[in-house]
This record gives sequence, C-alpha cells and structure tokens, in this order.
Amino acid sequence: QVQLVESGGGSVQAGGSLRLSCAASGFIASRYYMAWFRQAPGKERERVAWISALSDNTNYADSVRGRFTISRDNAKNTLYLQMNSLNSEDTAMYFCAAGRSAMGWEYWGQGTQVTVSS
Repeated sequence: QVQLVESGGGSVQAGGSLRLSCAASGFIASRYYMAWFRQAPGKERERVAWISALSDNTNYADSVRGRFTISRDNAKNTLYLQMNSLNSEDTAMYFCAAGRSAMGWEYWGQGTQVTVSS
C-alpha cells in the first residue's frame, strides 16, 4: 500500500522557519522524483519544488526560490522541505508527491497545514 505521510506543519510568525517531512512507504521511493505542492484556499495548486531521484536536480517556484530548500534521504525514504523567511503568502496546505518524472505525479500525501501570521 503506497503511502506518503507529511508532517511538520504548524503555525509560525512571519520571518520564521519550518521543516516539513514526508515519509514514503509501499513503493521504491528512491527511484522516483518527489515534490512539494501547496494550495491555499481559493487558489490553484502550486508546485513549490521538486527533486530528482538521486538529488542531482532540483527546481523551485519563483515564489520560494532562495527561501525554501528541498532535500531527500533515500536511506530513510523521506523527503524534506526547509522553509525559511516565511510570510503570509506561504500559508497553505502542503502536499508531497512522487512521480517517475517531473512531468507527472502518481502518488500524493494527505497534506500538512502551514499557517504564517504577520
């Protein structure tokens, strides 16, 4: 049974930091690209960042580049998102996803809420 379980969300003041984690199970996560998406109420889902299977390529949305860092530990089947200098625009539900390429995402987690107060 494929599972992606996010954790690490919460409430933080503007300027603060959070680290999200996503634990993968039920598939060989080390062979998959993985990504973080987010969706705020009333807004479209946005791809925040993705990372290749061997961590040799990453990509970030313009809105988070320089503030967020995506990483993974294949030995632990875990994906991370370090988020620094958070602002109210970062408030959203954050989801992790896995796919065989950066063009399609097959597996999704349930999400973890991030709320940034100013």
